Amino acid sequence: MRLSKRQKSEFRKTILDYYAVWGRSFPWRNASAPDPWGVLVSEYMLQQTQTRRVIPYWERWMRLWPAPRDLAGAPLETVLKEWSGLGYNRRAQKLRECAGAITERYGGKVPRTPEELITLPGIGPYTSGAVACFAWNYPAVFIETNIRSVYIHFFFQKKTGVEDKELFPLVQETIDRSNPRVWYWALMDYGAELKKITPNPGRKSLHYARQSPFEGSFRQIRGAVIRVLSREGPRNAAALRGEIQKTLKDVKDKDYDRALEILEKEMMVAEEQGVYRIRG
Repeated sequence: MRLSKRQKSEFRKTILDYYAVWGRSFPWRNASAPDPWGVLVSEYMLQQTQTRRVIPYWERWMRLWPAPRDLAGAPLETVLKEWSGLGYNRRAQKLRECAGAITERYGGKVPRTPEELITLPGIGPYTSGAVACFAWNYPAVFIETNIRSVYIHFFFQKKTGVEDKELFPLVQETIDRSNPRVWYWALMDYGAELKKITPNPGRKSLHYARQSPFEGSFRQIRGAVIRVLSREGPRNAAALRGEIQKTLKDVKDKDYDRALEILEKEMMVAEEQGVYRIRG
């Protein structure tokens, strides 16, 4: 699909006019002088997590660790304790590793390009583009759920099973290269509003997948192990399970053992003489 000059102009105007009136404000958004490290932290936290939940965590983290070298030097136990409640604890582990890599390779300064960023721990194609764009106003081409919804809503209303490879050319063709940072903020905010007022256009995407419930999931067991060890300190298996069962009543032995095994393999938990602790 190729857009005419008029189509591109009208599309951009619609999105930017909406943003001018209804654009959201977040502490990591600063159009004139963004903190690249704050941008990167926000992108790790926002993965599969609602924005309103992220704000207090982001503000506290930026007070505790205002630069990559600060987080890189923090004990993993402390990092996981501060992350507790955000879910997907591996993100915290990877963010700490990323901070170490930035400190060692780039003198503590967040890289400017997607090509550099994607080499860092825990950063994939979307995050590398988003950080480059929001931190440095780099005209990267990337897609996330809200952006996907916008392009499907405007250009694929009568189609289902839309692939991202069909959207990327449109994203590249319509990007506002004079100010990509604000353009992507506008796209994301428009997409977030679309989901409130219409059936989610993202459901027409081939890549759409509804997130499974957290309650009763294996993720909840993993999170409980990390929460207890980071808040209460080292525990043997029996004591650890006893603490977990105070909040999770029906944990099966095989799921509990599997959670410990996986967390050890992921280098988040260490075991010595039957006692488990957070690594690092």
